[in-house]
Amino acid sequence: MNAEVRVLKSPVETALAEAFSTAKRKLPGSGEVARLREAAFHRFEMRGLPNRRVEEWKYTDLRAAMREAKPIAGPPDAAAKQRAQDAGALLASVESRRLVFVDGMFVAEASDLDRLEPGLTIRSLAEALGSAGGLAAQVGKVLPTEDPAVALNTAFMSDGALVHVAAGSTISRPLHLIFFTASANASVFPRSLVVMENGAALTLIESHEGCGSDFQVNTALELVIGDNAVVEHVKVTTGDPTVLHVSSLMVSVGAQARYNDFAFTMGGAVVRNQLFIRCDGADSVLGLRGVSLLRGRQHADTTLVLDHTVGGCTSRELYKSVLDDEAHGVFQGKIVVRPHAQKTDAKMMTRALLLTETAEANAKPELEIFADDVQCGHGATAGALDKDLLFYLRARGIPAKEAEALMIQAFIGEAVDEIAYEGLREAVMGAAVEWLQARS
Repeated sequence: MNAEVRVLKSPVETALAEAFSTAKRKLPGSGEVARLREAAFHRFEMRGLPNRRVEEWKYTDLRAAMREAKPIAGPPDAAAKQRAQDAGALLASVESRRLVFVDGMFVAEASDLDRLEPGLTIRSLAEALGSAGGLAAQVGKVLPTEDPAVALNTAFMSDGALVHVAAGSTISRPLHLIFFTASANASVFPRSLVVMENGAALTLIESHEGCGSDFQVNTALELVIGDNAVVEHVKVTTGDPTVLHVSSLMVSVGAQARYNDFAFTMGGAVVRNQLFIRCDGADSVLGLRGVSLLRGRQHADTTLVLDHTVGGCTSRELYKSVLDDEAHGVFQGKIVVRPHAQKTDAKMMTRALLLTETAEANAKPELEIFADDVQCGHGATAGALDKDLLFYLRARGIPAKEAEALMIQAFIGEAVDEIAYEGLREAVMGAAVEWLQARS
């Protein structure tokens, strides 16, 4: 028997196969795009939905979490667009250029497309996939991966942003991609591609939210960072506590580039943020950070693979989780240093703060080093609030909840303070304060 043939399929996998067979003729793109979709779904079928027996997914059993294949959301109607009017409110204080996507589809009338800065080009990905060539030809090729969630997104990708920043162009106004799900009991598969030419600069915000319940999101972003380019990327995930949200980020970083990434997670029942990042040029500097604030039975998983393929690159990774009630936080981080990546300087740390005895944190930092002239390290901690410090604050008249909130703010502040754009930094910390104030 051919070793590639998967004989057993779960009911959800069977439903996904039927959905793809029906939907593929209606999805944007033909020719090469259609072949890309077919190949991606074949890769998914060979592996199926990942479960605990798959090492990279051992803490997040997607087969168990995805109990059914939700129907693909249709084009948003007027009512859905109306519900999305206040989308992005958490970051409303940040003066940005908004691109709004409702139920996975671009809504031009709700987006800000006037007077684009010199060097900035924006298109709907669905529109670009329907035309031959151009930047859309790079979709699925920035950082190839065998991950089944990425394969599923590639097969079903509907719409998203196609952004190009010309060489030497600095876009001073942040670009905010707002993904809003208005439909309940549905699934969406947005896909975006951002290409930064040499010497370009951009602050990119990506927010995911919705007013519906029990919906599924499988989103992916491909990011090409040219030589000497500067990118700050902030992703915010909020929304209903019944949502299943899987996000994949694929990044290629050029020489002497600067890339900062920050992921802020508050919403969702099960959230998986997976990052695949490759240093393709020497002497680049990367800062990868994130904060998760979880309560109830929320589950958030950050899985990172950072591949140093060339020498002289510096990377810093810091991820923090605050876990209340029965929440579950996961961090899996792997730094790979290839044989020719001498002079690599990479350090990775994850810290979890458990506010109850029923909260749980799992951490699995890894190093794979094939070069001998490097400085690399990793660490992981998990624990409760410092009782001595808490007593110190309460002894000075600060109520217990307020004292805890001050300590939690200080705990996450180390990561939040690294957001370079001041307005974004303040908005994220403001949302964290609101989360703390809502604690019972």
